[in-house]
Amino acid sequence: MLLLCGADSAELGRFRPILTAFCGFAMKGGKSSAKGRNADNKLSVKKKPVKKTKDPNKPKRPPSAFFVFMEEFRAQFKEKHPNNKSVAAVGKAAGEKWKSMSDAEKAPYIEKAEKRKKDYEKVMHAYNKKQAEGAGDDDSDKSRSEVNDEEGSGEDEEEDDEDDDE
Repeated sequence: MLLLCGADSAELGRFRPILTAFCGFAMKGGKSSAKGRNADNKLSVKKKPVKKTKDPNKPKRPPSAFFVFMEEFRAQFKEKHPNNKSVAAVGKAAGEKWKSMSDAEKAPYIEKAEKRKKDYEKVMHAYNKKQAEGAGDDDSDKSRSEVNDEEGSGEDEEEDDEDDDE
């Protein structure tokens, strides 16, 4: 900085970007120092949010009445249009038909969806109860399959020993 004190404004112009970038301030007659602040923000490392792992044993949510309707509609649509491979076309046709249906026509699908929802709630209650019980038993970092593999490996060795005796 001391070296630049005696320099005229033309010479300082060459050093303005360097001073702004490294020192974070703009010199007299320079541009706003917001650019220097943004440069600091760009250098910071952004942490990605950690996603929870999904439990493969967790029951799937029940379908809505429309998706219950879609199960039947897909089969009907496939029979009428066997060459159609477009999922979008099936969805579009199903949506149009669903909108045109009266409440009385939708009633059986709504009933099926409600029944599936009740079944799901029962299964989820059992699942949550099992999770609450299993939370204290989880002393090991190994999964059940790894533990079963270790137990099973000893049995395989015994069978191999019996084969050698013959």
